Amino acid sequence: MTFRQFAFRNVSRNTRLYTAYFLSSMFTVMVFFTFSIFAYHPVLSGEHIQSSAALALSVSKWVIYVFSFFFVLYSMSAFLQSRKREFGLMMMHGMTVRQLRRMIFLENMIVGSGATVSGIGLGLIFAKGILLAGENVLALNEPLQFYFPFKAMVLTLISFLLLFVLISLFISTVLRSGKLITLIHSNRQPKPEPKASLLLSLLVVTLLGISYFLSLRASGLSVVVLLAPVVIMVSIGTYLLFTQLSVYLIRKLKAREQLFWRRTNMLLLSDLSYRMKDNARSFFLVAIISTVSFSAIGALYGFQSMINGALTQKNPYLFTYQSLDGDSKAQSHIQLIDQSLGKAGIAAEKMSLKLNYYKAADSGRTLILVKQSEYNSVAELLGLNPIRLTAGKAAVVDFGLSREGEEMLNQPVELQPGIVIEADQAVVSWAVRGVSGYYVVPDEWTRKLGQPLKVSRYYAWHGAIGQPGAEKAGAKLTNELPYDEQYIFYALEYLTSKTNDSFGPVMFIGFFVGIVFFVSAGSFLYFRLYSDLDEDKQKFKAISKLGLSDKELRRILNRQISLLFFAPIIVALIHGAVALTALSHMFQYSIFRESLLVLGLFFFIQVIYFFIVRLFYTRQIRSALAG
Repeated sequence: MTFRQFAFRNVSRNTRLYTAYFLSSMFTVMVFFTFSIFAYHPVLSGEHIQSSAALALSVSKWVIYVFSFFFVLYSMSAFLQSRKREFGLMMMHGMTVRQLRRMIFLENMIVGSGATVSGIGLGLIFAKGILLAGENVLALNEPLQFYFPFKAMVLTLISFLLLFVLISLFISTVLRSGKLITLIHSNRQPKPEPKASLLLSLLVVTLLGISYFLSLRASGLSVVVLLAPVVIMVSIGTYLLFTQLSVYLIRKLKAREQLFWRRTNMLLLSDLSYRMKDNARSFFLVAIISTVSFSAIGALYGFQSMINGALTQKNPYLFTYQSLDGDSKAQSHIQLIDQSLGKAGIAAEKMSLKLNYYKAADSGRTLILVKQSEYNSVAELLGLNPIRLTAGKAAVVDFGLSREGEEMLNQPVELQPGIVIEADQAVVSWAVRGVSGYYVVPDEWTRKLGQPLKVSRYYAWHGAIGQPGAEKAGAKLTNELPYDEQYIFYALEYLTSKTNDSFGPVMFIGFFVGIVFFVSAGSFLYFRLYSDLDEDKQKFKAISKLGLSDKELRRILNRQISLLFFAPIIVALIHGAVALTALSHMFQYSIFRESLLVLGLFFFIQVIYFFIVRLFYTRQIRSALAG
């Protein structure tokens, strides 16, 4: 038997550990290959269409590539850690350190080459379906026909073979064999009892409590300001949660004799603090990576919903137009819009109001006044609440996210000698698109004030969304009408379509990157669980001699595996829920449904993954007990 054959048989004998490493690597290769297929597609690579999407896809595949390097490095390190005893036995039978490093290099290259070729092959099998899905998500006008992605195949093959070579060289170079006796008895080394600090445990509650409080209380731009300190506090708090607080709570549970001696709790709790301490770094890594994955996908999905929902809700008109009053060009523009709607057969009700500009006598700033009757007629058309003014007072109105009006409340402003305007109510309304901080005043006030500095007339066409021809008419008018300080035209459905076209690539990329992160996090948990398998076999074999029943074995394994799989994921789900709630506060738009859907879907996937891993893990333990 040659040395290469020996390395190959080592891989085949360790399929239990190598399978997760192989499948995760293969999935990462497939995602990279998928991005390459899009980046080199003739339609996307052309300069005349979606060049920004192609650039984003190209950049994203290299982000995945860099992440893959660290993922493979961590996976190999965790895998080799579990094989110390095997390495010790090989060295005891005459293997040199140089041969050991060569064997590890060959094993990693065998798995890496297989994962690379399999990932490319799997990508080719699903290429047509992926291109079809990408065509819909990217909202392209041209179909993405299947083509033979020769460039993508060569790039993926060379890139990942180079990655596995570098990882293999790095691992085999830095590998320290240690003393022979230490390697052979690596699974029998006594571990000191884990200790936890009460002060650091309380610090966890403080850091996470402050972070959650600040995130849930923040709104608007303050969310962005608090982002960096909150992320730092959450990261530190999460690490201490697994290294300190969890161990501290387990020790407290062990001190309660009634709970400790009940059924199989003694077996679970006695080993639990050691497992939490050993797996603390893995738990922390999985929790942070999963949080990033949940938050990224949830935020992108929420953004898409928010953009479409906000555009429709905040801009309920099919078309709006604003111009200086009395301008002859404006009248021709209005006629053109009316004619375009008529030709397209679009049913819409036309309305208008005047924005009157006055200069304050005391401060010199310019105020915008709208007659109460005109505002209420528009509000009635849109189904909004009319504004009712108290005697001698005005109302200040904001549009969209602005809260300028709240700062103008109860601030008297003298417009002319003897005429003072003061708002006693602030209203958020989308009656006048894009204008915030204007006053709604009684009609007679404008007569008393006389001629304003200037008048801007606001026109709007209100009709049902989704009428055939509305998007096409909006695109044509947008190209024909000027857009500057004097003339502002807005077409809702055309802008919505353009926004979705721009956001499609971001959503597509974010979803794939988030899935890669989540799969990697699940692989970390798999490696940690199976690295302790041999030790668990010996432990349960010894306990079974004391009369451990099959039902009790299942109960212990269920709790043990559940803790490993769900402890970091539940922490990540809580972090993600708080992050997405803060995001909704920032834009003052509820993304509760989108957040619940994303977080629920990830949790459901983790549950399925848990049942699959538990099935195979339990079989391994039972086979050891039967032997």
